[in-house]
Amino acid sequence: MRRRGNSAVRQWAAGVVALGAAVTAPQWTPQTSGVMSSLRGVSAVNERVAWASGSRATVLRTADGGATWAKLAVTTDNVDFRDIDAIDERTAYVLSIGAGATSRIYKTADAGEHWDLQLANQDPKAFLDAMSFWDATHGIAVSDTIDGHFVIFMTDDGQTWKRLPDDRLPPAQPNEGFFAASGTNIAVLGTDDVWIGTGAAEKARVLRSFDHGLTWKVTETPLLSGSKSGIYSIAFRDNRNGVVVGGTYDKEAEALDNCAVTSDGGATWTLIKEHGLSGFRSVVMYLPGKPGGLLAVGPSGSDVSADDGRTWMPLLGPGFHTFSLAPNAGIGWGAGSQGRIARLDGLTTSGTALRFPY
Repeated sequence: MRRRGNSAVRQWAAGVVALGAAVTAPQWTPQTSGVMSSLRGVSAVNERVAWASGSRATVLRTADGGATWAKLAVTTDNVDFRDIDAIDERTAYVLSIGAGATSRIYKTADAGEHWDLQLANQDPKAFLDAMSFWDATHGIAVSDTIDGHFVIFMTDDGQTWKRLPDDRLPPAQPNEGFFAASGTNIAVLGTDDVWIGTGAAEKARVLRSFDHGLTWKVTETPLLSGSKSGIYSIAFRDNRNGVVVGGTYDKEAEALDNCAVTSDGGATWTLIKEHGLSGFRSVVMYLPGKPGGLLAVGPSGSDVSADDGRTWMPLLGPGFHTFSLAPNAGIGWGAGSQGRIARLDGLTTSGTALRFPY
């Protein structure tokens, strides 16, 4: 495991500025959520509007850039909302985890004034973990595996969810599942492409489909995998270049075999050994305006990459369970334990690509 101190970060920032790019050093600004829940879901719409979710049936929304956060009433049941996906300023889906009936998906179309229960799980063995959306009406959600079968739900109308037939999916490994850690272990692209990262089994793998879930393939990755380890987050910038991150969730400072990249759409994966991440990471995403620029976030801190995840440098500041970047805005929000939430500004670069001084 390779780590770098503050002097290395200052050297990196100086190197970027020396290139003449229009760079503002990324800055975290703590905000007041008004709750003490563990926040695991966050979804930024733009520089003003963002949504967050977590334990104790918590759903939050800001309409003023995070200056204030309003708590929204979804259900009186004490469910754990581990994922939230905002479609626009007024429309969002929120997913709760848990065995049986506690796994649900709700939707609002009026900024959280009213919520419709769309998916009410009845299978006692199912346990929803995460979801993602191609657009306002086409989405996908995953559950932990059941009896050696992957469990995937899809909607094509934004209202009803249907489980994919078992014979459409490859078999699952014993105990294989999807970590309900940040809502970012599903990556979607265009109208049909999807990649899903697995863990908790002998091998950490990536499920992928390029025809909107009609057919699937699965590929092993070199990430460390076990009962607490595997892929926690996955991101693609096009249909060929992608990255997976993870680690072991109760070893937050450890970065052992926890990042891999692909340049062939996920058919093969290369483990990053040198200049890797500086700890367990539960989120990874591409940055706007930066070809190959990435941000990885975890409870112990964050890292940035300028070359599709092949080299990383730590970013000064706090850590969070989850993070969401507002599309084309260069800002985002991180959310974590005890209701912690913060805004990250300064993620926009113009003129030249980000580079590191090594």
